[in-house]
Amino acid sequence: MNTYSGRLDALGDPTRRAIFERLALRPQSVGELARGLPVSRPAVSQHLKFLKQTGLVSVTLGPGNRRVYRVDPTSVAEIRAYFDRFWKHALTAFKAAAEKEDSR
Repeated sequence: MNTYSGRLDALGDPTRRAIFERLALRPQSVGELARGLPVSRPAVSQHLKFLKQTGLVSVTLGPGNRRVYRVDPTSVAEIRAYFDRFWKHALTAFKAAAEKEDSR
């Protein structure tokens, strides 16, 4: 599931979004992420699994064979490019409207 839709759907869940936002600050293990969240450690693992399937996060082995999760910058760049298209369209439309107003 590596589509914009799947990635946006993944971030639609408040818990997954909170996990993603924490990982945007720095890479973390499941245990670190679970601290302070209102869900169990196994639930955090399930959310991470889904985020990994969508390509939003990646995992590496850290010290002591501990899994460390991090935001995948390529996926974030792809989502940004997706939204930038809309922003570019909005700016182009605004420019056209402003130029039309100036020509009056």
